[in-house]
Amino acid sequence: MILYKLSCGKHHEFESWFRDSKAFERQAARGQISCPSCGDSKIERALMAPRISKGGAKTPAAANAPVATPPVAMHAMVPDMPAEMRAAFQQMRKKVEENCDYVGGEFAEEARKIHYGESKPRAIYGEASDSEAESLHEEGIEFNRIPWLPRTN
Repeated sequence: MILYKLSCGKHHEFESWFRDSKAFERQAARGQISCPSCGDSKIERALMAPRISKGGAKTPAAANAPVATPPVAMHAMVPDMPAEMRAAFQQMRKKVEENCDYVGGEFAEEARKIHYGESKPRAIYGEASDSEAESLHEEGIEFNRIPWLPRTN
């Protein structure tokens, strides 16, 4: 997954996560990304400062670790997580909760309704099983799984 800093035609800046750069390009071309401040769907990537690694060799297991972490595993990682990473995940959760509709366990069903024009297009979040996520992917429905820190942390 990749976090992009984005800008609308009115120069409002915001951030959003994407599976990869092609996912951003497809969604932007279709007008599926909109500014949370004004609703403008003419979105471009804004300039971002590069992140430079502090070095250190990656182990093969770490290099191949999945991006989306199940909630139970994420909860177990919290005590060892660097403070900067924990703050970023907390900020991401806050932004999602402020700007998206929570649909709970009906995420896959609601994502399909939005994709096929049966429901009002809007940003949603909720839970989906691995098999539901795979089905959505096979149907060409774009979504992202994000790490979700428990509120108490």
